[in-house]
Amino acid sequence: ENQNRNRYRDVSPYDHSRVKLENSENDYINASLVMVEEAQRTYILSQGPLKNTCGHFWLMVWEQNSKAVIMLNRILEKGSEKCAQYWPTAEEQQLSYTDTGFVVTLVKEEDKSNYIVRVLELRNTETGGTTEIYHFHYTTWPDFGVPESPASFLNFLVKVRESGSLGPEHGPSVVHCSAGIGRSGTFSLVDTCLILMDKRKDSSSVDILRVLLDMREYRMGLIQTPDQLRFSYRAVLEGAKSIMGDSSWREPRASWETALHRYTL
Repeated sequence: ENQNRNRYRDVSPYDHSRVKLENSENDYINASLVMVEEAQRTYILSQGPLKNTCGHFWLMVWEQNSKAVIMLNRILEKGSEKCAQYWPTAEEQQLSYTDTGFVVTLVKEEDKSNYIVRVLELRNTETGGTTEIYHFHYTTWPDFGVPESPASFLNFLVKVRESGSLGPEHGPSVVHCSAGIGRSGTFSLVDTCLILMDKRKDSSSVDILRVLLDMREYRMGLIQTPDQLRFSYRAVLEGAKSIMGDSSWREPRASWETALHRYTL
């Protein structure tokens, strides 16, 4: 039964870190809690919902008190479906999931050049309770590839951060792409490394590869290609200069070239 809740046969969550659905006969969803204590960051990295798991997805968002869903893929890429249409659109402004008892309504939508920001209302039909969820949708990131520039990605990251939804006062934000490992891993790694650099006030003390390997203890295969790792280094470097105003950037302990030699993806 769990197998038909997985988008890819070879990507499943570790038992020790998987998110468990509470009010459901079957507690399984293909999503992992990824924690970085020093950065005070917890993310839920998830696969893109399937048609039969959209209700489970919103149940998870509700139960985990998530404030934001960060989507890094498009529904169709190169002709194949990467994700079900699990959120409402301007054409269809409300979606109901009777299997888990949720109604999702589009409140507003703001279209930027590389991303879309939506505000959604999530209503629990059993309790009548509602909550507002940000839906940050990065629309220009190719599968297995990388964004055209660190700048466009960092603008998106700043927009997500400005909402406050990544902070410890909320439940973990849900980050997903198609499998929930490549692009999702890149987003979480860059955000975490920039937080650590800011906290330590010393960019050279952050070993980006070490942070990645620590995060991989929570979800398998984070970051899928050498290009994604290279892009992560470039984005952290740019981010240290712009987000943190760090003009005294020093190369982190391992440059990405060294990292690729040390660790085979």
